[in-house]
Amino acid sequence: RLDYYAPADLEQIVVRAATVLGVVIDAPGAAEIASRSRGTPRIANRLLRRVRDYAEVRGDGIIDRLVAADGLALFGIDEMGLDKVDLQLLTNLCRHFEGGPVGLSNLAISVGEPTETVEDVIEPFLIQQGLLKRTPRGRMATPAAWRHIGYEPPAAAPPDGAPSLFT
Repeated sequence: RLDYYAPADLEQIVVRAATVLGVVIDAPGAAEIASRSRGTPRIANRLLRRVRDYAEVRGDGIIDRLVAADGLALFGIDEMGLDKVDLQLLTNLCRHFEGGPVGLSNLAISVGEPTETVEDVIEPFLIQQGLLKRTPRGRMATPAAWRHIGYEPPAAAPPDGAPSLFT
């Protein structure tokens, strides 16, 4: 069983990778990259390289918190580490499927990804962050997901999309 890395461990990984790459990075910059790397060293290293490129083109090559945040925003990585596909999935789920429940195939088609990618790559992080839940009837957006994409969650619905006896 593989667990996600703690932010402090990822910060150390980012600092070490920056040293190997010859990049100057301060602790807040490393923390910013680590906090958006989805608990995964491979992603932390990829984000570091992208922010390094941003820092070299748009700045003086030094990565601090502001440069890291600006670079990550430019690449479409939000404060939780969600990328454009994650946000599109949540937006489609909330807006087009009214928060669910919706089947995996329909959700995958809505973002143009194979079902395997949605199920194995995208969903685990969204579930771990409390933005998505799997139910016997399909995938559902949590109230946190609605708020994260800038919408107010609908009034309390019956659990797991089950019909209410009183409506």
